[in-house]
Amino acid sequence: MSPEASKDRVETSESVGRLGPLTDLVIQRLRVSEDVAASKFGTGSPIDDPAREQQLLEQVRRQAGALGLDPVSVTAFFQDQITASKVVQKGLFARWSAHPAEVPTTRPDLGQIRTRLDQLTEDLLRELKHTVRLRDEPTACPVQLALAAGSGAVLQRLDSLHRQALMGALHSVCAAPMN
Repeated sequence: MSPEASKDRVETSESVGRLGPLTDLVIQRLRVSEDVAASKFGTGSPIDDPAREQQLLEQVRRQAGALGLDPVSVTAFFQDQITASKVVQKGLFARWSAHPAEVPTTRPDLGQIRTRLDQLTEDLLRELKHTVRLRDEPTACPVQLALAAGSGAVLQRLDSLHRQALMGALHSVCAAPMN
């Protein structure tokens, strides 16, 4: 990898394979969804935020074009991130409603959470750019994605809720989506 390419690449991977860094960022985003849920639980704030979701999708569509990425596939990827976040939030709401002793004792600031989500969006876009050729390979991409997803789920000790969300979040990574 050239020095120029490596300076723009996010190097946080623990997951195995060439899609490990992208998968790790997706897992980080799912973990931030836990804070979103903690921020909203018990406040009457809805999990769905259509205005914010639309704003994010329009933003990544524009950024994708500027980065030379396909805006349609990037938008699909980020729609998957939004859907996966809702899976985590709804799952946690259900868990906390059924087990009040597990409700978080602090309420994270949603403004700070959104700043973290914005940074993750930038990092995810960079990894999408970095992996564009691999993600277009019909055989290599699904193999690399399965390797990264499996190792990431184990290394990050994801429970069944987070594993389900991870599979949904990774659905559109490869040109031929995972089933």
